[in-house]
Amino acid sequence: MLLSIKNTSVHFGKVSAIEDISIDVEEGTIVALIGANGAGKSTILRAISGLEHPTTGEIWFEGERIDHCSPEEITIKGIAHVPEGRRVFPYMTVMENLEMGAFARSDKAAIARDLKSVFEHFPRLYERQKQAAGTMSGGEQQMLVMGRALMSGPKVILMDEPSLGLSPILCQEIAKIIKEIHAQGRTVVLVEQNARLALSLAQRGYVLETGSVVLEGEAKALLHNDKVRETYLGG
Repeated sequence: MLLSIKNTSVHFGKVSAIEDISIDVEEGTIVALIGANGAGKSTILRAISGLEHPTTGEIWFEGERIDHCSPEEITIKGIAHVPEGRRVFPYMTVMENLEMGAFARSDKAAIARDLKSVFEHFPRLYERQKQAAGTMSGGEQQMLVMGRALMSGPKVILMDEPSLGLSPILCQEIAKIIKEIHAQGRTVVLVEQNARLALSLAQRGYVLETGSVVLEGEAKALLHNDKVRETYLGG
């Protein structure tokens, strides 16, 4: 298993954000985490990337326990986090933001190849290389944070609500890019409130409620599950 979260809990003071969560992510798959606001989806991603440390449990990546590593160490190991809210460096240019994604790399030829690949995925970023990131539209900023994550050369990309606040047309464009990234062999853990979009992209899904996994299975099966259809897909 490429990435495993084992019986993991995260608390903020006395408040439990996630409780006894176990999730497995196989190499080369898209795994979707769906659920309402406050279900614990983002906390799981933050725990994987080292932004939160578990109260109990373990997180393993490529056979190595990582739940006590720093975010920088986890990025270097091959896990990139695309946070919710399109957090660009607003006063830096598009190119400078992308270069920040490769901060821990020294393989110049590989960095150049990845930059070319990012511009192929996101032609608008190529057109706006010298533009300040903070002046771009919401959809363009989402593309930029995804491109910046790819510049770290990750094996796993954690994506937190990539379609949030975007128009239906841009949502479909982001979905297409996620498919392209997956087709290149990268593993994706996708957090989405748009359950239909997430499960249509994923091979496996987990449904969270109030910090616990209440359903898991093949994404196609979850799309046809009565509880999922009623609660998250509008019947």
